[in-house]
Amino acid sequence: MAATVEGPKTRPRAQDSTSSGWFTIPTPLARLFKKFPLLTYPPNELPARSPEIREVPTLYVFISDEDALAGLPSFNPSCLKWQTFLKLVGVDFHVRPSNNHASPTGALPFLLPPSTPGNPRPQIPIPSNKLEQYGLDNAKSKLPKDPGSRLEAYQSLLDHRIRNTWLYTLYLSPANADLLSHLYITPTTSSRPVRARISYQLRHAAELEILRSTGRDAIDTAALYKGAKEAFHALDAVLSDEKWFFGSEVPALFDATVFSYTHLILHDGLAWKNQRLKEILREYPRLVNHRNRIFRRCWGAGE
Repeated sequence: MAATVEGPKTRPRAQDSTSSGWFTIPTPLARLFKKFPLLTYPPNELPARSPEIREVPTLYVFISDEDALAGLPSFNPSCLKWQTFLKLVGVDFHVRPSNNHASPTGALPFLLPPSTPGNPRPQIPIPSNKLEQYGLDNAKSKLPKDPGSRLEAYQSLLDHRIRNTWLYTLYLSPANADLLSHLYITPTTSSRPVRARISYQLRHAAELEILRSTGRDAIDTAALYKGAKEAFHALDAVLSDEKWFFGSEVPALFDATVFSYTHLILHDGLAWKNQRLKEILREYPRLVNHRNRIFRRCWGAGE
């Protein structure tokens, strides 16, 4: 139906059946409209999750609908890393639930820049590998100096030892099968065969990634947890008694990356049955305190 610009409480009104301009209503239709006038209704309000005009960017991440509405952290480390970084540098944004299939790059997160009435054209999505630059370009907070070569060695600990153990703990540990299903499988479908297929794909992908990273023919669980403990020990040492890594005055991307794992490992809202990784991390109170400081800075009070 045609829609007018009146507010939502405007009552329907009859349109004048007279013609004007180049468009002329045929006489039979004009007679019909006189008997049954065309009614115009006010436009429906746009859904809150899909506004045409976005005043702030939208970050699409793995997250439940409820947590997205509350602006809470994502349950996915890759998504949480960038969600936290954007908050640390002062970028205002909304979070919305999504999945890899909906991403232009096939992976989350991605960010949709804001649109305005003066520029309503669809914006080009920003993939995760460009979010650091986007954050730097739109930062409202002071940023620390790049720690340089020191960063690479510690970043490797996160990308390999800690990530590998995270993948095993969530995706391959039988004790955490229910948690994996709750986060990534059950929300996607109610079909049991489809759920079984998704579960196999997720576990297989995690296994392949671990094997490629470790260079082994089989997963050595003991070696994974030993490597994670060594990584946390090294991170604890470099953090020392400072508030932020590398003695920075303010938290930076590396702090967000560490937090993306430490927060989820310690998060009481995740029903970890295999808690070995949590037990290891709790041996390093300075890392636990660092996690708590980041959470308070980005999300206010404690959990």
